[in-house]
Amino acid sequence: METGSAQQRSDLEDTIRRVLDRNRLAVLATQHRGQPHASLMAFTPLDGMRHIVFATYRGTLKHQSLAENGRVALLVDDGAGDATCSGRRVVLTAIGEAIEIPEEERSAHVAAHLARHPDLKEFLRSPDCVLVLVAVGAYQVVGGIDDVQWYHTDVPAAA
Repeated sequence: METGSAQQRSDLEDTIRRVLDRNRLAVLATQHRGQPHASLMAFTPLDGMRHIVFATYRGTLKHQSLAENGRVALLVDDGAGDATCSGRRVVLTAIGEAIEIPEEERSAHVAAHLARHPDLKEFLRSPDCVLVLVAVGAYQVVGGIDDVQWYHTDVPAAA
């Protein structure tokens, strides 16, 4: 179901922001030569909800997959539920394009990611660590089997 009124769009945007703010981990879906691959990732939303950043090591299957095809999905399961909606559980899928963050832009993104995940300090300092930015084109918001909505961010593809 596409979102209709301005109020529905605003409510959906608020739900997405709350879910992204209170959750720290997502499942990253990529594919490598036609084979799906899923990885649990620490993530940080940026620019509200238009971009998501995460880190990985060079040389991993994930990194190879991203280099070949930047199209990704990130699934965030809001296991805590949404107290503003009677404890309704929400699952988000962010769909977008991923690019490696250039070295000259890395420090600002590392600072944002570290603010949210201070335990990743040593990992992010590694010369083999790559920071990845996802330009989110759309979110699928699922509240139940018959409760599926789409939110389009109007962010152009990264690349």
